[in-house]
Amino acid sequence: MIHVELAAEAPWPEDAWDALAQRAVEAAVAATPYGGMLASSAQVEVSVRLAADDEVHALNRQYRGKDAPADVLSFPMVQRDLLDAVTQNSDDGEVLLGDIVLAHGVCTREAAERGIAVDAHATHLIVHGTLHLLGYDHQTDQEGDAMEEIERRALATLGIADPYLIRED
Repeated sequence: MIHVELAAEAPWPEDAWDALAQRAVEAAVAATPYGGMLASSAQVEVSVRLAADDEVHALNRQYRGKDAPADVLSFPMVQRDLLDAVTQNSDDGEVLLGDIVLAHGVCTREAAERGIAVDAHATHLIVHGTLHLLGYDHQTDQEGDAMEEIERRALATLGIADPYLIRED
C-alpha cells in the first residue's frame, strides 16, 4: 500500500491536491519494476509538499548548491540498492521513500508556457519526483530517455498527454 502525506502551503490554492498526489505517486511506482513489489510488500510512504518558490529556492541552494528555484525537488530516503533488497525480502514494515517539494510559481509559469493546466503539470512533476525517489535519474541521455519513457507510461494511465512531445507551431 502506498500512502502519500501532502502539505499544501500558500500560494497553492485549496484544491484536491491530496487525491492528485496519491494518483501521481501510485502511477509512477506502477510504471516501474517496483510497482507490484512495493504495493504488496510494505507500507510505502511519500511526502509531497506544495510550497512557495522562495522555500524551494532555499532548499535548492542548501542541498544542491543551485541558487535558483526549481520546479520540483526530490529527497530520497532509501538508496536504490536498499530499495531492491526491501522489495525482494520484505513482506511487511514501512518504507519511507522520501520527500517531493513543488514550487508554486515555477509550476504555474511552466504550465502556462506549455499551455496546460496547472494540475496536469503538477501531476507530471510529482511523477518525475517519485521516479527520483526510486533511484531514477537523467544525468545522461540514456538515463533521461529511460526516465521520460516511464513518465509517459505513468501519465498516460492518468489521461495526461506526453509532456515531452515536441509541438511544431
